[in-house]
Amino acid sequence: MSRTPSFILSIPEGRESPSPDPSPYDESIVHDSFHQLIQEQSQRAEAEAEALELQEWPPRDKGGGSQLLRAPQEYCSATLKILANMPSRTIGRSRGAIISEYYNQTVKLRRKSSRPLLRDMSRSARPSIRQYDLELDMTLREEEEKRTLLVKELQGLTITQRNHMLRDMPLSLSEKRCLRQDTCIQRGRQRPHQRSQTQLYCCSRLKYHCIIIFRSFWYGLLSGLHTLKPWRYHLKQISGQFGSSVLSYFLFLKTLVSFNVLLLLLLLPFIVAMQAAFPPISETPVSHPFTGLELFTGGGRFTHTVMYYGYYSNFTLNQPCSSHQNSDHCPPGAVHLPYNMPLAYLFTVGISFFITCIILVYSMSRSFGKSYQVGSTLGVHAITVFCSWDYRVTQKWASRLQHDNIRTQLKELLAEWQLKQRPRSMCGRLRQMIVLLLVWLLSLGSALGCAVAVYSFSEFMHENHEIRTPMINEKLQEARLLALPLIVCIINLVVPYLYNVLAMCEQHDSPVLEVYVAICRNLILKMVILGLLCYHWMGRKVRSLEDQCWETFVGQELYRFMVMDFIFTLLDTLFGELVWRLIIERLKQDQKPEFDVARNVLELIYGQTLTWLGVLFSPLLPAIQLLKLLFLFYIKKISLMANCQAPRKPWRASHMTTIFITLLCFPSFLGAAIFLSYAIWQVRPSRTCGPFRTLDTIYEAGKVWIHRLEESSPSVTWFTWIHQYLVENTFFIFLISAVLLAVIYFNIQVVKGQRKVIYLLKEQISNEGEDKIFLINKLHSIYEKRATSS
Repeated sequence: MSRTPSFILSIPEGRESPSPDPSPYDESIVHDSFHQLIQEQSQRAEAEAEALELQEWPPRDKGGGSQLLRAPQEYCSATLKILANMPSRTIGRSRGAIISEYYNQTVKLRRKSSRPLLRDMSRSARPSIRQYDLELDMTLREEEEKRTLLVKELQGLTITQRNHMLRDMPLSLSEKRCLRQDTCIQRGRQRPHQRSQTQLYCCSRLKYHCIIIFRSFWYGLLSGLHTLKPWRYHLKQISGQFGSSVLSYFLFLKTLVSFNVLLLLLLLPFIVAMQAAFPPISETPVSHPFTGLELFTGGGRFTHTVMYYGYYSNFTLNQPCSSHQNSDHCPPGAVHLPYNMPLAYLFTVGISFFITCIILVYSMSRSFGKSYQVGSTLGVHAITVFCSWDYRVTQKWASRLQHDNIRTQLKELLAEWQLKQRPRSMCGRLRQMIVLLLVWLLSLGSALGCAVAVYSFSEFMHENHEIRTPMINEKLQEARLLALPLIVCIINLVVPYLYNVLAMCEQHDSPVLEVYVAICRNLILKMVILGLLCYHWMGRKVRSLEDQCWETFVGQELYRFMVMDFIFTLLDTLFGELVWRLIIERLKQDQKPEFDVARNVLELIYGQTLTWLGVLFSPLLPAIQLLKLLFLFYIKKISLMANCQAPRKPWRASHMTTIFITLLCFPSFLGAAIFLSYAIWQVRPSRTCGPFRTLDTIYEAGKVWIHRLEESSPSVTWFTWIHQYLVENTFFIFLISAVLLAVIYFNIQVVKGQRKVIYLLKEQISNEGEDKIFLINKLHSIYEKRATSS
């Protein structure tokens, strides 16, 4: 069978008087099937095909078919009318069409066939072609008639049905209010004797008033809870003036606050509060005078408190026996409080880390889902311009903040778009690669040199450490403990500025790439130093302090590092931002310093890593970190507003939160978990202090409890079986890991499949658009032929 080729009709373009055939302006013809119109004209064209010149349809362009679609001003009025009533060109229905539809619904609801329906009346549509001033088909008179019929039908409904019908109508509130008033007025005039039946009784009024009051209270409570979000106004102010790049730092700080609050909610009631309620009595009480140096070193009077590991008991807490070191000395008939302190200490720390891991993984996956969506970002400029404003904003300061926020978003989007329009030449790329290689060699060399310096200084401090010193040198000996934290904090403060100087030589076009590179370099530096410190604490200090409480010493070391890090952060804010701004103002230059997102974020990750490392040795360390974060937020915010300026190169931090959470999860939390796992499973606890002083490892506390549970309650042997074959067996751990990897692989494949399906759907939409262009040009040619033939 021969296949009919696609063609267009080559007809001279000339416009004459319209033919006497029915005009497309007739609404009944417009709402007939568009397919019937094309079929009718195609049959007429086939009859005259021998007399016309046939021409093959040109191939489609990849540029969207712009050559096939003619200019809008070349269309005749008949074609424009058809286009205006196409389903794809209709934004919505007119008010008359809505009234007609709901009139029919009310008639069906009343089930009355005596009154005529409006199904035979002409429908109307509101065209969306903005280039033409097309009049609506329905006149005001027809609309008023439909409105009158709708009001009459609403009068025949009950109050509940009428309210439900008015609520569902897609009309404005003023039009609904007018319809309700007209219905009530005419109903009162026609049936005044039934007015008393429509009034609500006292109980019904009271019920409705109670419902309204409760709803108002509930909505007010929700609005109050929304306003009680921490730092809500401050975050909006930062976002409006400095953009999403600087805002990402404060959002990350807010996330760290929530993690520390979670740790405190678990550690305070189950460990700290229970031990504070039943304090142990020390055999050799030690009293230290408070000198103020303890606030920096964490020693002195703080040593024998609930702040450190060595204070906690190694027996089951109970009222008569809480002052004894061994539960065997309890008098007969004593009432025991079944609270095993070693077991509670181990399980609370383990459960807190497990919950933190789950929340971290969930936050990271959710952040990935928001940042790296399957769809594309086409049209984001139009969405920002037309859909960003919140019309619920009524206050002047809130509207000003929202205005600044939208303006900053547009700057970021335009800067990102301009960056993509500037490709670099091949020579420029080669030169940049050479510079990057040299800068990375210098960065890694400096990080390695700093690590060697920290290791050598820690060796020096370890060899010259004196365990016993005279009373005269006691303060000096305590102050010497701040030397290692001081050196590490100086390195963490100075080296990032060196990295910033090296980054100026790289001249990255993208500010986002510059931030990522700075984060990577600072992360390498801090993780190498923390790794050396962990080896220093778990290796040499454990061996040298076998007869002392080395866990308390490690907790004090982490406390000193955290305090010194906070002090140096304040000094950096003071001299790096405030003093620099004052110098620039003296020189009369308008160039304030920019907020260094990479360095400040790495400081937050470094401080949180110290907190997770010290949870086992100092249960109150998350409280200190929480206070530190609260102070940092307000200090950084005040310094940002007073001393810093917005980035000179605006950039959109669409993936920054995801990167921050990922860095917090893998290098930080994973490293802390490995450190604590090694301390729990491999390192021998101190023999003189702590809840695990009689055990070879901390993990044996769980084994001892399982054996005692099996001896005391033989009916729970299933629990011991679970512990033996599922907890201690490594095969089960490898099996869980394999299942997790399989789930991750399947999720990746699902995302790839979704991307492919979306790509195919976009291609299909493009093809559909080209088909519409073909049909529009075909229809235009047919009407031109009709005009010329008449």
